[in-house]
Amino acid sequence: MTVVLPLALAVAAVTAAGFDAVLSGSAERGPAGSVREAGLRALSPLREALRLLVQQPRRTRAADRLLGRLGVLLVPVAAVLAGAVLPWGFRAVSDPSVGIVWFNAMEALAWAAVWMAGWGPNSALSLIGGYRFLAQGLAYELPHMFAITTAALGAESLRVGDVVAAQDGLWFAVWMPAAFVVYLLSALAMAFWGPFEYPVSRDAAGGASAELAGVDRLVFLGGRWLLLVVTAGFSVPLFLGGGHGPLLPGWAWTLIKTAAVLALLVAGRRALPVLRMERYMEVAWMVLVPLTLLQALFVAVVVLNR
Repeated sequence: MTVVLPLALAVAAVTAAGFDAVLSGSAERGPAGSVREAGLRALSPLREALRLLVQQPRRTRAADRLLGRLGVLLVPVAAVLAGAVLPWGFRAVSDPSVGIVWFNAMEALAWAAVWMAGWGPNSALSLIGGYRFLAQGLAYELPHMFAITTAALGAESLRVGDVVAAQDGLWFAVWMPAAFVVYLLSALAMAFWGPFEYPVSRDAAGGASAELAGVDRLVFLGGRWLLLVVTAGFSVPLFLGGGHGPLLPGWAWTLIKTAAVLALLVAGRRALPVLRMERYMEVAWMVLVPLTLLQALFVAVVVLNR
């Protein structure tokens, strides 16, 4: 299962990228004229990956190549390591007693990775993108941490398997809606996706990825998709009951729920504009932090009165 995990995440990331390409094509040129046209759009991420494989890497003067390459490589590595505690059905590669803390730690590793990828090329625009991601992290991290802690509080455990077992009968998303919504927002921010793609936005010529080309760019952007898949998948054991469900086996329910959340996050890219971080920080600190604290307090009262 250890070997299967990266392959499964990669397949899910490519599938999600294809779905996003179909939505993007439909938004730009109208609905697909045929199944063949939609299929060609879905294959565009694979064509782009092949193009990047043969593209020459870009060099900048006085670049810290070791730091930059390490940052690029750590983006997908952080995603795969976070996925190690992600259960498919009721089994995971690893289910440590502090699995939720492990997931949050790998998220912090992604922070460092994107910043290093932006710093390494010695380019003003890529450095701006790296620091934008640090600012973004400061905005979403506290609400995110309170959201996942609320789920752990409801299960009275930091083990992901215990959180899934505690939802046999009632999903946490039903009585922890604020924590669930905040988690979905932070999932977008963690993968710097959709309204939170400010660190790699066009106004800075691609930000943290501005100087990346060839295999470096492929690994970095592929890691971004892996982060999106893992964060979408982790919402299932935290808030959507994991593998619990009627008729179908646990792994099938996990797959269906993950696909639904991932489709929602991908579609959200077209529903919301890109947010400037100073504006989101105001909302995060003034609204989301108090909201998640109140949600955690409500859950604590429920747990203490069981």
